[in-house]
Amino acid sequence: MTTTKNDAQNHHATFNDIPEQAARWLNEGHKVALATVVQTWGSSPRPVGSQLAVNESGAFVGSVSGGCIEGAVVTEALDIMESGRPSLLEFGVDDSMAWEVGLACGGTVKVYVEALNADDRQILDNLLEKRRAAKPATLVTDVTSGQQCLISNDEKSGPLNPPAAITALCADVLRQDKSRLVELGDQQFFLQAHNPPLRLFIIGAVHISQALAPIASLAGYEVILVDPRQAWATEERFPAIHIDQRWPDDALEGQSLNSRTAVVTLTHDPKLDDPALEKALRSDVFYIGALGSKKTHAKRVARLQDAGFTEDEINRIDAPVGLDIGAVSPAEIAVAIMGQITLSLRGPKHANG
Repeated sequence: MTTTKNDAQNHHATFNDIPEQAARWLNEGHKVALATVVQTWGSSPRPVGSQLAVNESGAFVGSVSGGCIEGAVVTEALDIMESGRPSLLEFGVDDSMAWEVGLACGGTVKVYVEALNADDRQILDNLLEKRRAAKPATLVTDVTSGQQCLISNDEKSGPLNPPAAITALCADVLRQDKSRLVELGDQQFFLQAHNPPLRLFIIGAVHISQALAPIASLAGYEVILVDPRQAWATEERFPAIHIDQRWPDDALEGQSLNSRTAVVTLTHDPKLDDPALEKALRSDVFYIGALGSKKTHAKRVARLQDAGFTEDEINRIDAPVGLDIGAVSPAEIAVAIMGQITLSLRGPKHANG
Protein backbone atom coordinates (compact mmCIF):
# COMPACT_ATOMS: atom_id res chain seq x y z
CA MET A 1 0.00 0.00 0.00
CA THR A 2 1.24 3.50 -0.83
CA THR A 3 0.01 6.82 0.50
CA THR A 4 0.99 10.33 -0.45
CA LYS A 5 0.47 13.09 2.08
CA ASN A 6 0.34 16.78 1.16
CA ASP A 7 3.04 16.68 -1.49
CA ALA A 8 2.28 20.27 -2.44
CA GLN A 9 3.52 21.43 0.93
CA ASN A 10 7.08 20.30 0.20
CA HIS A 11 9.19 23.32 -0.75
CA HIS A 12 12.43 23.07 -2.71
CA ALA A 13 15.03 25.81 -2.21
CA THR A 14 16.67 25.29 -5.61
CA PHE A 15 13.59 24.34 -7.62
CA ASN A 16 10.58 26.56 -8.33
CA ASP A 17 7.83 26.73 -10.91
CA ILE A 18 8.64 30.14 -12.41
CA PRO A 19 9.50 28.72 -15.87
CA GLU A 20 6.35 26.56 -15.73
CA GLN A 21 4.21 29.62 -14.91
CA ALA A 22 5.83 31.59 -17.74
CA ALA A 23 4.93 28.76 -20.15
CA ARG A 24 1.34 28.66 -18.87
CA TRP A 25 0.93 32.38 -19.48
CA LEU A 26 2.39 32.07 -22.98
CA ASN A 27 -0.01 29.21 -23.73
CA GLU A 28 -2.88 31.46 -22.64
CA GLY A 29 -1.78 34.17 -25.08
CA HIS A 30 -0.13 36.54 -22.60
CA LYS A 31 3.01 38.53 -23.17
CA VAL A 32 5.65 37.46 -20.65
CA ALA A 33 8.93 38.77 -19.31
CA LEU A 34 11.39 37.03 -17.01
CA ALA A 35 13.57 38.84 -14.48
CA THR A 36 16.57 36.99 -13.06
CA VAL A 37 19.04 37.97 -10.34
CA VAL A 38 22.44 37.58 -12.03
CA GLN A 39 24.78 39.16 -9.47
CA THR A 40 24.64 40.38 -5.88
CA TRP A 41 26.89 42.12 -3.38
CA GLY A 42 26.47 42.85 0.31
CA SER A 43 23.12 42.23 1.96
CA SER A 44 20.98 41.45 -1.08
CA PRO A 45 18.05 39.38 0.26
CA ARG A 46 17.70 36.96 -2.69
CA PRO A 47 20.42 34.67 -4.14
CA VAL A 48 21.74 34.67 -7.69
CA GLY A 49 19.37 32.74 -9.95
CA SER A 50 16.18 33.93 -8.22
CA GLN A 51 13.47 34.73 -10.76
CA LEU A 52 10.28 36.67 -11.27
CA ALA A 53 7.84 36.21 -14.18
CA VAL A 54 5.57 39.07 -15.28
CA ASN A 55 2.70 39.24 -17.77
CA GLU A 56 1.36 42.30 -19.63
CA SER A 57 -1.28 42.98 -16.97
CA GLY A 58 1.41 43.40 -14.31
CA ALA A 59 0.64 40.10 -12.58
CA PHE A 60 3.83 38.43 -11.38
CA VAL A 61 5.10 35.38 -9.53
CA GLY A 62 8.42 34.88 -7.80
CA SER A 63 10.81 37.33 -6.22
CA VAL A 64 14.11 39.02 -6.99
CA SER A 65 14.56 40.88 -3.73
CA GLY A 66 12.04 39.71 -1.17
CA GLY A 67 9.82 42.73 -1.93
CA CYS A 68 12.38 45.55 -2.07
CA ILE A 69 12.61 46.24 -5.81
CA GLU A 70 9.81 44.14 -7.28
CA GLY A 71 7.74 47.21 -8.20
CA ALA A 72 10.58 48.79 -10.15
CA VAL A 73 11.45 45.51 -11.88
CA VAL A 74 7.83 44.91 -12.91
CA THR A 75 7.62 48.42 -14.38
CA GLU A 76 10.80 47.84 -16.39
CA ALA A 77 9.51 44.44 -17.49
CA LEU A 78 6.33 45.97 -18.90
CA ASP A 79 8.43 48.35 -21.02
CA ILE A 80 10.73 45.53 -22.14
CA MET A 81 7.72 43.47 -23.29
CA GLU A 82 6.90 46.30 -25.69
CA SER A 83 10.43 46.99 -26.93
CA GLY A 84 11.59 43.37 -27.00
CA ARG A 85 15.08 44.48 -25.95
CA PRO A 86 16.56 42.87 -22.82
CA SER A 87 18.01 45.04 -20.09
CA LEU A 88 20.45 44.59 -17.22
CA LEU A 89 19.21 46.58 -14.22
CA GLU A 90 21.31 47.47 -11.21
CA PHE A 91 20.02 48.56 -7.82
CA GLY A 92 22.16 49.56 -4.85
CA VAL A 93 22.68 52.00 -2.04
CA ASP A 94 24.01 54.57 -4.50
CA ASP A 95 20.99 54.18 -6.78
CA SER A 96 18.21 56.63 -5.92
CA MET A 97 15.56 54.29 -7.29
CA ALA A 98 16.76 51.56 -4.95
CA TRP A 99 16.44 53.90 -1.97
CA GLU A 100 12.90 54.78 -3.01
CA VAL A 101 11.82 51.14 -3.04
CA GLY A 102 13.71 50.24 0.14
CA LEU A 103 16.61 48.01 -0.93
CA ALA A 104 18.36 46.54 2.11
CA CYS A 105 21.13 48.78 3.42
CA GLY A 106 24.47 47.89 1.91
CA GLY A 107 22.96 45.62 -0.74
CA THR A 108 23.42 45.75 -4.50
CA VAL A 109 21.73 43.52 -7.05
CA LYS A 110 21.86 43.13 -10.83
CA VAL A 111 18.68 41.89 -12.48
CA TYR A 112 18.51 40.75 -16.11
CA VAL A 113 15.05 41.29 -17.65
CA GLU A 114 14.02 39.71 -20.96
CA ALA A 115 10.82 39.42 -22.96
CA LEU A 116 10.17 35.88 -24.15
CA ASN A 117 10.18 35.54 -27.95
CA ALA A 118 9.95 32.57 -30.32
CA ASP A 119 13.56 31.50 -29.76
CA ASP A 120 13.13 31.79 -26.00
CA ARG A 121 9.95 29.70 -26.19
CA GLN A 122 11.79 26.87 -27.88
CA ILE A 123 14.48 26.98 -25.23
CA LEU A 124 11.84 27.26 -22.50
CA ASP A 125 10.07 24.15 -23.80
CA ASN A 126 13.38 22.26 -23.86
CA LEU A 127 14.13 23.42 -20.34
CA LEU A 128 10.74 22.28 -19.07
CA GLU A 129 11.29 18.89 -20.71
CA LYS A 130 14.61 18.53 -18.87
CA ARG A 131 13.01 19.54 -15.59
CA ARG A 132 10.18 17.03 -16.01
CA ALA A 133 12.75 14.32 -16.70
CA ALA A 134 14.84 15.40 -13.66
CA LYS A 135 17.84 16.04 -15.94
CA PRO A 136 20.26 18.84 -14.98
CA ALA A 137 20.75 21.64 -17.48
CA THR A 138 22.48 25.03 -17.68
CA LEU A 139 20.79 27.98 -19.39
CA VAL A 140 23.48 30.24 -20.88
CA THR A 141 22.52 33.84 -21.69
CA ASP A 142 24.55 36.53 -23.44
CA VAL A 143 23.25 39.44 -21.40
CA THR A 144 24.17 41.96 -24.09
CA SER A 145 22.51 40.37 -27.12
CA GLY A 146 19.90 38.34 -25.22
CA GLN A 147 20.77 35.18 -27.17
CA GLN A 148 20.55 31.95 -25.22
CA CYS A 149 21.30 28.26 -25.36
CA LEU A 150 20.51 25.31 -23.12
CA ILE A 151 23.30 22.86 -22.34
CA SER A 152 22.54 19.46 -20.81
CA ASN A 153 25.35 16.91 -20.77
CA ASP A 154 26.71 17.12 -24.31
CA GLU A 155 23.48 18.43 -25.84
CA LYS A 156 23.07 22.10 -26.84
CA SER A 157 19.95 23.81 -28.13
CA GLY A 158 19.33 27.44 -29.00
CA PRO A 159 20.86 30.13 -31.23
CA LEU A 160 23.72 31.13 -28.92
CA ASN A 161 27.13 29.55 -29.57
CA PRO A 162 29.06 30.40 -26.40
CA PRO A 163 32.86 30.32 -26.28
CA ALA A 164 34.41 27.03 -25.20
CA ALA A 165 35.50 28.61 -21.92
CA ILE A 166 31.86 29.29 -21.05
CA THR A 167 30.67 25.83 -22.08
CA ALA A 168 33.39 24.28 -19.90
CA LEU A 169 32.00 26.07 -16.84
CA CYS A 170 28.50 24.60 -17.16
CA ALA A 171 29.34 21.33 -15.39
CA ASP A 172 30.94 23.28 -12.53
CA VAL A 173 27.85 25.49 -12.18
CA LEU A 174 25.65 22.40 -11.88
CA ARG A 175 28.01 20.63 -9.48
CA GLN A 176 28.13 23.62 -7.13
CA ASP A 177 24.45 24.38 -7.75
CA LYS A 178 25.39 28.05 -8.05
CA SER A 179 24.39 30.23 -10.99
CA ARG A 180 26.91 32.90 -11.89
CA LEU A 181 27.65 35.89 -14.13
CA VAL A 182 30.91 35.44 -16.06
CA GLU A 183 32.84 38.21 -17.81
CA LEU A 184 34.85 37.16 -20.85
CA GLY A 185 36.56 40.08 -22.53
CA ASP A 186 33.87 42.65 -23.28
CA GLN A 187 31.09 40.04 -23.06
CA GLN A 188 29.02 38.89 -20.09
CA PHE A 189 27.36 35.49 -19.87
CA PHE A 190 24.93 34.36 -17.22
CA LEU A 191 25.04 30.65 -16.45
CA GLN A 192 21.88 29.54 -14.66
CA ALA A 193 21.85 26.14 -12.99
CA HIS A 194 18.66 24.10 -13.35
CA ASN A 195 19.19 21.03 -11.21
CA PRO A 196 16.51 18.50 -10.29
CA PRO A 197 15.05 19.06 -6.82
CA LEU A 198 16.91 17.57 -3.90
CA ARG A 199 15.29 14.42 -2.49
CA LEU A 200 15.75 12.46 0.71
CA PHE A 201 14.51 8.90 1.15
CA ILE A 202 14.16 8.06 4.85
CA ILE A 203 13.84 4.35 5.52
CA GLY A 204 11.99 3.74 8.76
CA ALA A 205 9.22 5.68 10.53
CA VAL A 206 11.16 5.93 13.81
CA HIS A 207 11.52 8.77 16.33
CA ILE A 208 14.62 10.16 14.59
CA SER A 209 12.65 10.27 11.35
CA GLN A 210 9.98 12.42 13.00
CA ALA A 211 12.63 15.08 13.59
CA LEU A 212 14.65 14.53 10.41
CA ALA A 213 11.74 14.75 7.95
CA PRO A 214 10.65 18.33 8.81
CA ILE A 215 14.26 19.52 9.09
CA ALA A 216 15.01 18.16 5.63
CA SER A 217 11.83 19.71 4.23
CA LEU A 218 12.84 23.10 5.61
CA ALA A 219 16.27 22.62 4.03
CA GLY A 220 14.61 22.29 0.62
CA TYR A 221 14.38 18.52 0.19
CA GLU A 222 11.47 16.54 -1.16
CA VAL A 223 11.17 13.96 1.63
CA ILE A 224 9.87 10.44 1.04
CA LEU A 225 9.38 8.29 4.14
CA VAL A 226 9.44 4.56 3.39
CA ASP A 227 8.11 2.00 5.87
CA PRO A 228 5.67 -0.89 5.31
CA ARG A 229 4.69 -0.89 9.00
CA GLN A 230 1.38 0.94 8.72
CA ALA A 231 1.07 1.53 12.45
CA TRP A 232 4.31 3.52 12.33
CA ALA A 233 4.08 5.28 8.96
CA THR A 234 1.03 7.44 9.59
CA GLU A 235 0.00 10.97 8.70
CA GLU A 236 -0.48 11.74 12.38
CA ARG A 237 3.18 10.96 13.10
CA PHE A 238 4.47 12.53 9.87
CA PRO A 239 2.21 15.43 8.85
CA ALA A 240 2.83 16.96 5.40
CA ILE A 241 5.33 14.22 4.48
CA HIS A 242 5.09 11.87 1.50
CA ILE A 243 4.69 8.38 2.99
CA ASP A 244 5.34 5.21 1.00
CA GLN A 245 4.12 2.08 2.79
CA ARG A 246 5.74 -0.40 0.42
CA TRP A 247 8.84 -2.42 1.25
CA PRO A 248 11.99 -0.37 0.54
CA ASP A 249 13.14 -2.39 -2.47
CA ASP A 250 9.74 -1.86 -4.10
CA ALA A 251 9.57 1.81 -3.08
CA LEU A 252 13.01 2.57 -4.56
CA GLU A 253 12.54 0.50 -7.70
CA GLY A 254 12.22 2.73 -10.73
CA GLN A 255 13.11 5.87 -8.79
CA SER A 256 15.68 8.21 -10.30
CA LEU A 257 18.32 7.73 -7.63
CA ASN A 258 20.63 10.42 -8.99
CA SER A 259 23.28 12.82 -7.72
CA ARG A 260 20.55 15.03 -6.19
CA THR A 261 19.29 12.20 -3.95
CA ALA A 262 20.20 11.06 -0.43
CA VAL A 263 19.18 7.81 1.27
CA VAL A 264 19.17 7.27 5.05
CA THR A 265 18.24 3.98 6.74
CA LEU A 266 17.14 4.18 10.36
CA THR A 267 15.33 0.96 11.32
CA HIS A 268 18.16 -1.31 12.57
CA ASP A 269 16.22 -4.08 10.81
CA PRO A 270 18.20 -5.75 7.98
CA LYS A 271 14.93 -6.77 6.27
CA LEU A 272 14.17 -3.06 5.77
CA ASP A 273 17.57 -1.36 5.71
CA ASP A 274 19.61 -3.77 3.57
CA PRO A 275 17.38 -3.73 0.45
CA ALA A 276 17.42 0.08 0.50
CA LEU A 277 21.19 0.18 0.94
CA GLU A 278 21.67 -2.23 -1.94
CA LYS A 279 19.54 -0.04 -4.23
CA ALA A 280 21.43 3.08 -3.11
CA LEU A 281 24.86 1.51 -3.58
CA ARG A 282 23.97 0.59 -7.16
CA SER A 283 22.98 4.19 -7.92
CA ASP A 284 24.52 7.67 -8.19
CA VAL A 285 23.03 9.08 -4.95
CA PHE A 286 25.33 11.63 -3.33
CA TYR A 287 24.79 10.42 0.24
CA ILE A 288 24.08 7.10 1.95
CA GLY A 289 23.76 6.94 5.73
CA ALA A 290 22.84 4.08 8.06
CA LEU A 291 21.96 4.17 11.74
CA GLY A 292 23.70 1.74 14.06
CA SER A 293 26.76 1.21 16.21
CA LYS A 294 30.14 0.17 14.84
CA LYS A 295 29.33 -3.41 15.84
CA THR A 296 26.00 -3.23 14.00
CA HIS A 297 27.71 -1.77 10.96
CA ALA A 298 30.36 -4.52 10.95
CA LYS A 299 27.57 -7.10 10.64
CA ARG A 300 25.99 -4.96 7.91
CA VAL A 301 29.29 -4.85 6.01
CA ALA A 302 29.54 -8.64 6.15
CA ARG A 303 26.03 -9.02 4.73
CA LEU A 304 26.75 -6.57 1.91
CA GLN A 305 30.01 -8.36 1.10
CA ASP A 306 28.08 -11.62 0.89
CA ALA A 307 25.71 -9.84 -1.51
CA GLY A 308 28.67 -9.08 -3.79
CA PHE A 309 29.52 -5.46 -2.92
CA THR A 310 33.16 -4.37 -2.87
CA GLU A 311 34.93 -2.57 -0.04
CA ASP A 312 35.00 0.70 -2.00
CA GLU A 313 31.27 0.47 -2.67
CA ILE A 314 30.44 -0.26 0.97
CA ASN A 315 32.65 2.62 2.10
CA ARG A 316 30.16 4.99 0.49
CA ILE A 317 27.92 4.38 3.53
CA ASP A 318 28.31 6.85 6.39
CA ALA A 319 27.89 4.70 9.49
CA PRO A 320 27.27 5.40 12.26
CA VAL A 321 25.18 8.01 10.50
CA GLY A 322 25.58 11.74 11.24
CA LEU A 323 28.34 14.16 12.20
CA ASP A 324 30.09 13.41 15.48
CA ILE A 325 28.60 16.23 17.57
CA GLY A 326 27.81 14.16 20.65
CA ALA A 327 24.15 13.88 19.67
CA VAL A 328 21.95 11.95 22.12
CA SER A 329 18.26 12.76 21.57
CA PRO A 330 16.37 11.94 18.34
CA ALA A 331 16.27 15.65 17.45
CA GLU A 332 20.02 16.05 18.00
CA ILE A 333 20.74 12.93 15.91
CA ALA A 334 18.51 14.36 13.17
CA VAL A 335 20.53 17.60 13.22
CA ALA A 336 23.76 15.58 12.98
CA ILE A 337 22.39 13.62 10.03
CA MET A 338 21.21 16.73 8.20
CA GLY A 339 24.59 18.36 8.82
CA GLN A 340 26.38 15.39 7.31
CA ILE A 341 24.06 15.33 4.30
CA THR A 342 24.70 19.06 3.75
CA LEU A 343 28.45 18.58 4.07
CA SER A 344 28.33 15.80 1.48
CA LEU A 345 26.35 17.98 -0.90
CA ARG A 346 28.11 21.31 -0.48
CA GLY A 347 31.58 20.39 0.77
CA PRO A 348 33.49 22.15 3.56
CA LYS A 349 32.72 25.84 3.83
CA HIS A 350 36.32 26.87 3.28
CA ALA A 351 36.44 24.87 0.04
CA ASN A 352 33.59 26.83 -1.55
CA GLY A 353 34.50 30.25 -0.23
